[in-house]
Amino acid sequence: MIKPSLAKGTRDFGPTESARRNYLFSVLKKHFSLYGFQPLETPAMENLSTLTGKYGDEGDQLMFHILNSGNFMEALKGKEELPSSQAVPLLAEKALRYDLTVPFARYVSMNRSQLSFPFRRYQIQPVWRADRPQKGRYREFYQCDIDVIGSTSMVNEEEIIRMIHRVFSELRIPVVIRINNRKLLEALAQWAGCSERFIELTVWIDKLDKVSWETIRTEMHNKQFTTAQTEKLEKALHTASFEELTNLLDIQNAEWLQEMQDLLRIPVSEGHTLKADITLARGLTYYTGTIIEVACAMGNFTSSIGGGGRYDNLTAMFGFPGMSGFGFSFGADRIYDVMTENHLFPDSLETPCVFFLHTGKNEQAACVQMAETLREKQVPCVVYPDQSKLRKQFDYANHHHAHWVVVVGEEELKQQSFALKNMQSGEQELLSAEALTKKIATHYHV
Repeated sequence: MIKPSLAKGTRDFGPTESARRNYLFSVLKKHFSLYGFQPLETPAMENLSTLTGKYGDEGDQLMFHILNSGNFMEALKGKEELPSSQAVPLLAEKALRYDLTVPFARYVSMNRSQLSFPFRRYQIQPVWRADRPQKGRYREFYQCDIDVIGSTSMVNEEEIIRMIHRVFSELRIPVVIRINNRKLLEALAQWAGCSERFIELTVWIDKLDKVSWETIRTEMHNKQFTTAQTEKLEKALHTASFEELTNLLDIQNAEWLQEMQDLLRIPVSEGHTLKADITLARGLTYYTGTIIEVACAMGNFTSSIGGGGRYDNLTAMFGFPGMSGFGFSFGADRIYDVMTENHLFPDSLETPCVFFLHTGKNEQAACVQMAETLREKQVPCVVYPDQSKLRKQFDYANHHHAHWVVVVGEEELKQQSFALKNMQSGEQELLSAEALTKKIATHYHV
């Protein structure tokens, strides 16, 4: 017998967890709709050619490939010496999506003639990454993305920052919203004399909140960065403030600098912090302007719970150039973990069903009929399906946190009445069908 197990980096979600996740998604969807975003869904798998090269070398390595159907090994016969970059496409033509942004760009490019720009979409679906599982990091997880494409206006950045405040205020999570600009990092690379290695540089900067500068320095030395380049970068990244760095790089009149300063003046909700962070890089290669990352400011949870940025030409890779966009992704699974750890989910998420218990088949039939009457009033009901002792039926109702229990025994059936018990107060009363319907329906919809 095979012992059942989960694949590493994945999770089951039982009824309680699912109710909480549905609550989280409903809050996000509400705010997405308030800002005019429309729903979109794309397939779980994409052609490998669609995804490869869009996330940098590290992203390509973390992609889950889908083996071709049939005898896929036949494709490698006589080609065993091929490097992996050439062998992989022979074995796998598709991969599970790594994020929602590239599939979104592919969708926009394919459907450009039917869309009205700027196009605003939200998307809540799972993505997969062959990452090393750890707390707050999974191989299968949900992203909740919003994007505006076809507009260069900074109003898009401003409104999404305001939405972030709204969302986390409702979820009662204090956050730190960090802002940077890829153009600042480009200026830093130019000042340090390593512009041609900008992408490598952003990947390393993006690791600074996870590893020490000493580790980064060693990596850069191994990759043939010069001592002068490394020392300049270390000096810049250890400046005390955003203003100090722009002075060091001699940046005064850049348009993007004014845009960043305007964003930093957005009013913040109580418990939230909005600040510039010169070590924020967002290592994905398609970002070109403003970048944002959100971290939880409570408990022991320090990982990012959301991030995004401006991309100026993402759809060009699919033959649709010149489409600037701005997007943000809420990390649903990490937000869920924060809310669970800090007991932030409402207590009332589980549906307060009415449970019907009975002592025989005729009594059960009366329960079914009464339950249907209540369902007409939009009251969720459960009729215990088996012929079991009342004690077992009560245990079942208690396990499901029943608020009301209705019992129909031989006496109740004779009197055409129902014994109603409030499981919280212990109060019991005998009611007619009409009185029971009125009381429960009124209570349920208050």
